[in-house]
Amino acid sequence: MNETAEVRIGVAGALGRMGRAVTALTQARVGAVVGPQFDRPELAGQILEGVALVGLDEALASADVIIDFTTPAASAALAAAAAAKGRPALVIGSTGATPLQEAQIAEAAASVAIVRSGNFSLGLNLMLGLVRQAAKALDPADFDIEILESHHKRKVDAPSGTALMLGQAAADGRGVALSNVAQRGRDGLTGARSEGAIGFASLRGGGVIGEHAVMFAGEEEIITLSHSARDRGLFARGALQAALWATRQPPGLYDMLDVLGLGRG
Repeated sequence: MNETAEVRIGVAGALGRMGRAVTALTQARVGAVVGPQFDRPELAGQILEGVALVGLDEALASADVIIDFTTPAASAALAAAAAAKGRPALVIGSTGATPLQEAQIAEAAASVAIVRSGNFSLGLNLMLGLVRQAAKALDPADFDIEILESHHKRKVDAPSGTALMLGQAAADGRGVALSNVAQRGRDGLTGARSEGAIGFASLRGGGVIGEHAVMFAGEEEIITLSHSARDRGLFARGALQAALWATRQPPGLYDMLDVLGLGRG
């Protein structure tokens, strides 16, 4: 696309909290303009809460990139529709996807550029690298790993997508498969903790935007890496940065480490 043209940012779930945050940030961003906004299919053609909503086909045709913080099912359907048309690029931030939905998004990435992440925060993505390094350096015989996350009472999936990203980073650092070592809930007489396990705990309440901590617990010391989200604008800001980046990329499945040039491993 023309490097000097304003990028038309489509917004999926435009009536939701994240959709509104993306819209507000885009309006203030040089080089970007709010493009088509859409929500549930039955709302197309209506003006609700000051938002003129379009249908999916119009959004796909007129947006340069679409930012989507809706649901995994809606994200998978959006990815398939974009792939069928060969446009536009997508930024997907929904969490709690099933393996099938993840596979559908990955398949669509053969036709369009997709940035997929459970968290678009710069600080959190830096934390991923620190968790990976710490897990690699600290022997599982000496340090247990526990991941604690807190979110608002309306969040429907647990552990959060970000907590699972942190767990994956820890597992990568230890060279193990997360599915083999994850403990995602404890209740009753569970017995002693398994060596090498990566534990998850989830709290839900009020309006908590997002709190994550990774604890490396030894017998004589505890190391904790943590991240606190203070405003949803930080996720919208990262998603918008990813969207502008995605419009310049060939088809493929990317994440925020790609966007930030932080590399992997």
